[in-house]
Amino acid sequence: LTFHQSWFIFLHNQIQHIHFLSSQTLFIHTGKMGSNNNDNSKNGGELEERLLENEIEINEGDLKWRVWREMKLIWKIAFPSMLARTTSFGVLVVTQSFLGHVTELDLAAFALVQTLFLRFINGIILGMSSATETLCGQAYGAKQYHMMGIYLQRSWIVNIITATITFPLFIFSTQILRALGEEEDIAVATGQISIWCIPYLYYFVFSFTIQMYLQAQLKNMVVGWLSASSFVLHVLLSWFFVYKLNWGVAGALGGLNIASWASVIGQFIYIFGGWCPNSWKGFTTAAFSDMWPVVKLSVSSGLMLCLELWYNSILVLLAGYMKDATTAISAFSICLNISAWEFMICLGFLGAACVRVSNELGRGNAKAAKFAIKVIMGTSIVIGVISWILCLIFGRQISYIFTDDEKVADAVADLSVLLAFSILLNSIYPVLSGVAVGAGLQGTVAIVNIFCYYLIGIPLGVVLAYVINLEVKGLWIGMLCGVLAQTITLSIITWKTDWDLQVRKASERLNRWFLKPDDELS
Repeated sequence: LTFHQSWFIFLHNQIQHIHFLSSQTLFIHTGKMGSNNNDNSKNGGELEERLLENEIEINEGDLKWRVWREMKLIWKIAFPSMLARTTSFGVLVVTQSFLGHVTELDLAAFALVQTLFLRFINGIILGMSSATETLCGQAYGAKQYHMMGIYLQRSWIVNIITATITFPLFIFSTQILRALGEEEDIAVATGQISIWCIPYLYYFVFSFTIQMYLQAQLKNMVVGWLSASSFVLHVLLSWFFVYKLNWGVAGALGGLNIASWASVIGQFIYIFGGWCPNSWKGFTTAAFSDMWPVVKLSVSSGLMLCLELWYNSILVLLAGYMKDATTAISAFSICLNISAWEFMICLGFLGAACVRVSNELGRGNAKAAKFAIKVIMGTSIVIGVISWILCLIFGRQISYIFTDDEKVADAVADLSVLLAFSILLNSIYPVLSGVAVGAGLQGTVAIVNIFCYYLIGIPLGVVLAYVINLEVKGLWIGMLCGVLAQTITLSIITWKTDWDLQVRKASERLNRWFLKPDDELS
């Protein structure tokens, strides 16, 4: 059996059990009524009971069809997104792996660049790009297809300006790390590596927004295949540059930039080449109008994800103040990369949740939005449990993919149980975040992230690491507690959300920003 079939059979069996209990309740209820009447009324009660049982069978069949239909839609969105996000992140993991086999210093330096600077910028741009996900998803549901291209161009404008503002961080990374008290050799090596990452900064701008634009209209399979091709290209280029040409750091990071931009160029060809005729009408000056509402939604979206991604960056930075900073940073970043790679799979369900919720809110169907949330959550949790088990079994062996250093491998093995539980939580809260993005509730999630991460997770991690002397393990326990608090809070918010109200809000937002095709200025 395929995974889809197995999971569908599981859901079907649960549905049968629920309806069996329902039919027993109906039988008892009708039996009591019949006992108080004559034989004719008893016969009538039996007839009514049979009719009710037939209705249950019809409803059960309808529910089975709805679950199957929803799962097909979910995987149509989630699988390409998983493929794209996993391979895109895999490009960074491959880079780290090649650098780790060059020197331990280069591994630690790239870990700082990736988790401090790249993750910092990634959080800003990915977060601000999620406004594209909200607007394009709701516009597609409302059949305002031409507005999707305008929203995409507005996001490009906002994100290019944002990326340019953050550009100096890569130029002055050495000075920044010195000011933060990092060791001199790590600070210098980080500065050399960060310069190579500048082209990768602008790759974020176009990659994130295009993926969300295509995903909203169920055309993101091309992004998945392009990202997978980019991953293969990067492995080949890195191997050739690092091992054959002996270019070291320059070879690994040169391969990163070439492979990443090859994927973006392929996406440009797909959009501009006529494969999105309804949603892409060409460049238009209308993209410069009504920018402020888009900026506000982008900022709230950016704040939501920044607070989440910076959380890990701050913890890596704190690991740099431990006694054996190089080993601590390397082990912590390896575990974060393993967790983040599995998290990329769960982000596929985040994207699916966002698209399904935003599409149904755009159509005005609150019940369908709630049904989609239930099916997505169940599917994601099953995958999370499987990943949790695998991590518990192969925790130590995974470390040798990234390093040959036994001290680092021992530190990673020591964190493997905590890593497994982080992976389990990764299967839940991304779906809840995707629901919030689809409904345009990014501001609410940002407040939750501030409370759970910065008032619970980080303070607890610092106390456990430096006061109780648990070191890296203490930081990870603090991080885990913050994520757990976030998951519980988002679950409560999702449960209590008035989805009919969200339908009205989505309609008001789309009508307020709507431009008729005839009014567009090309």
